[in-house]
This record gives sequence, C-alpha cells and structure tokens, in this order.
Amino acid sequence: MTDWPQGYGLHILQEVDSTLNEAARIAPTAAGPVWIMAHHQTAARGRRGRVWANPKGNLAATLLMRPEGNPEQAALRSFVAALALFDAVVSVTGRAAGLSLKWPNDVLLNGGKLAGILLESTGQGRGVSHLAIGIGVNLADAPAPDTVEPGALRPVSLLSETGAQVEAEDFLTELAAAYARYEAQFTTYGFEPIRTAWLSRAAKLGEVITARTATSESVGTFETVDAGGNLVLNTAKGRVSIPAADVYF
Repeated sequence: MTDWPQGYGLHILQEVDSTLNEAARIAPTAAGPVWIMAHHQTAARGRRGRVWANPKGNLAATLLMRPEGNPEQAALRSFVAALALFDAVVSVTGRAAGLSLKWPNDVLLNGGKLAGILLESTGQGRGVSHLAIGIGVNLADAPAPDTVEPGALRPVSLLSETGAQVEAEDFLTELAAAYARYEAQFTTYGFEPIRTAWLSRAAKLGEVITARTATSESVGTFETVDAGGNLVLNTAKGRVSIPAADVYF
C-alpha cells in the first residue's frame, strides 16, 4: 500500500456537516497542508451551492493548504487535483480504460460522473491565505439520477463500473500520495506540464460541447485549455476563452 505523503496531515471524522466547513474552521490554526475526511456529511455541497449526495462508503475529503501566488494560480489546483484523482483510480483498479477528465472539475468513468472537485479560498486583496480543495468520489454507490441537475451526466460508482471494492481511507491514501507528486511538479515547473498532462486525459477534446454560464451559452469545438486554465472553444463567432462555466455534451 502507498505510504502517506510526508508533510501532509490527516484528520478523519466519523461525521461532520461538511469537510469544506471543517477546513474553514481549522484554517486559522493549521500549521501545514492537511487532509480532512469524513465517513458521513450532513450538509455536503457541490458547485454553485448545489447539494452533493454522499452515500455511505464513498469518499468525502478536503485538502486544506496555504498556497503561494494569486487567486488565479491557486485555482489551477483543480487540474492538479483532477490528475491526482485519475492516478488514484488507476492505482486501486489497475486500469485507465474508460477514465477521462471533464473541464473544469469532474472525473468521468465510462462516460458517467465518478468524482467532483470544489475549490474554496479565503484571503484579502490579491493574496490567498487558505485554499480548500473539496473532493467527492463515488466509490461504493452512485447517487440516484434524479438527485442531479437536468442535463448532467449520470452518476456512476467505482464498484458498479469496475467491480473494485475500495475503502475510503485506502483510496484517500492513494489520492494524497498522487496529489503530493503533482503539487511538487506544479510548484517547481508551473502549470504547463500539468496542463499538458490534463489535456492528454481530457474528455471530448476536439469535439463539439456546450458551455453555459448564468447569462450565456457557447457551443463550439473544444480546442484546448489555455495557460490560465480557461476553456477554449472554436465557435461560429470565432475562438472564445471561458474562465468558468458548466459543460454539457
């Protein structure tokens, strides 16, 4: 079994409202990066305040850290986390078949949503004092289709799609080790190698997708992710760079 990465703390809770909330509570006294895992969450949440269903046996965890750099650089860690999730799944299943990464923050397996990532940060001005990377992985069970928003990909679980039975704490160990490797690469070499690795695993690259914000919709060919982590689409009106959106295909 993979060893726990040096320099990263670990808090395991039986029950909490949300590991993201717990990260915010302990942030003022956290001495270094720490993973927070809960076996049960009573108020889990996803992007844009959506409810995140967390059936028993799945992974609910948050990495709390003090990143260097500005908010834009901190936000690029969603790609670091996605690569770590990809590697962790390969580690516990022995296979990469059917795995892909969906911009901006999902991991797909056989076309369904296996895992999601949510970043929350605190700071003043151009600084980020703390970054919390919330991660949910459907290890044992997938939420019912009627619990996700219309048009969203179907939820899938690692067990149902691969037959692999993995305990949440064991998966977290693989995830933490993979994250530590990519974090070291990111801080040493910057975003470019992370971007290249992410694109090699990207879902629907070169295909037509739809990106929706609260006020607009763009349909076009998914060309790349740029140096700022933005989604680049080639649309009927030309090339557009999108910093944040929900993607549908």
